[in-house]
Amino acid sequence: MESSSDEEEVRTFIQVLSEKYSPENFPYGQGVVVMPSPPGSPVKDRLYLPNILVLSDSGIGKAGERSDIAAFCAHVVELDLSHNQLNDWAEICDIVSNIPNLDFLNLSMNPLSGIELEPSMAEVFPRVRQLVLINTHVSWETVHKLTQNAPELEELFLCLNGYNTVSESQTSCPSLRLLQITDNQLEAWAEVRKFGQMYPSLRTLVLANNSVDSVGDSHDALQQLFPNLRSINLNNSGLSRWEDIERLNFFPKLEEVKAKGIPLLESYTTHDRRSLLLAQLPSVKRLNGSLVTTGEREDAERLFIRYYQENPQQQLPERYHVLVSKYGELAPLAEVDLRPRRTTVDVRWGDRVEAVALRLEQTVGDLKKHLRALLQLPANGVRLFYINREMSSVVGPEEMRCGSRALHSYSIRDGDEILVVPKVKSRCGSSNVFLRRPSPQPPSPPHLPPSPNTDLRSS
Repeated sequence: MESSSDEEEVRTFIQVLSEKYSPENFPYGQGVVVMPSPPGSPVKDRLYLPNILVLSDSGIGKAGERSDIAAFCAHVVELDLSHNQLNDWAEICDIVSNIPNLDFLNLSMNPLSGIELEPSMAEVFPRVRQLVLINTHVSWETVHKLTQNAPELEELFLCLNGYNTVSESQTSCPSLRLLQITDNQLEAWAEVRKFGQMYPSLRTLVLANNSVDSVGDSHDALQQLFPNLRSINLNNSGLSRWEDIERLNFFPKLEEVKAKGIPLLESYTTHDRRSLLLAQLPSVKRLNGSLVTTGEREDAERLFIRYYQENPQQQLPERYHVLVSKYGELAPLAEVDLRPRRTTVDVRWGDRVEAVALRLEQTVGDLKKHLRALLQLPANGVRLFYINREMSSVVGPEEMRCGSRALHSYSIRDGDEILVVPKVKSRCGSSNVFLRRPSPQPPSPPHLPPSPNTDLRSS
């Protein structure tokens, strides 16, 4: 009785379909109107069915009435059954066989581990072009039966299935264009190369988040195994040698490479990682998701030459000699020190002249504090004027007003002068002003001692 109760609790495909797409849930008639169902059917009088059905995470364990599926799903082209309780290929095949135009099928996250597909059942997949079996732990034997009976299959998704080996099929699948097998435990290239044998028309191979540690075939072998491969994703794989990157050039039609998070590149800067990869892959048009421009490629190849040119001759990679024949021997780039430099200026305070070394990353405020301690300046404040030694007769002194301004922004050079004067109040108010000369050539004010190298004319 307990098993009978459990049996009654299993939801069917057709029950979930009728609930989700009933007129109550689609009051405005969205989708395709399906006329009254056959007598005795649990389906509502009318269903508003789109041609893309999403029935994920709905507790589906069985197909339900086959005639209802055929009546209501004749126009359906995409079906998402992920995250359900389907654990019997017979039930899945009952659903698929009654949807004659099915193009896309997603069975991800259904418990299919250890559940084998009978060869006769596999014949119901002839029109499927995209098949998603993520985290189903479906066996390779079942995968092979599906690919052998799906002559139009173009895209196959086998992620998160715990594969550490690949079982070969005696029959190839010449229609397959994309294989995504991320997040498994594949390590040896000997397993990966089997995909080339089974899927000779493969254009995109996504191996991300496996531990593939090499690209271990010869030039001729890779050309024959993957003659049509245009894109390969090796993100977070175990590649640790530049020789494996060089072998990617043996794929005759390869245009796109993804190789982030590999041990080989851990010790390089972000810029050098991309540049050195790009220089090694002359035919690649897209690297790590970004288009490669002509200018970027040339910069990368020149960087590659300079990166290796100090190495002993016997340690130079073959690519280095190819690029030297293209660009010639390049002179090392000059090292430019962009750190703020130090300079020495004459600081004038009254009759005193002190040679003071300045750190040009300091601000004007920092300089005032330094001079106050060095020259014992009064606490009530001073004003600073920068005098360019070469231009003083033309532009005059420039007051250093802003305390937060960096000294290097004044373009101070050795031998220039800093004039220190006390702040004074004007007769008209409390504002601190610098006494201006009333005529073009007046005598120097008494609080500004004359200097042969200074000119205090107002600009």
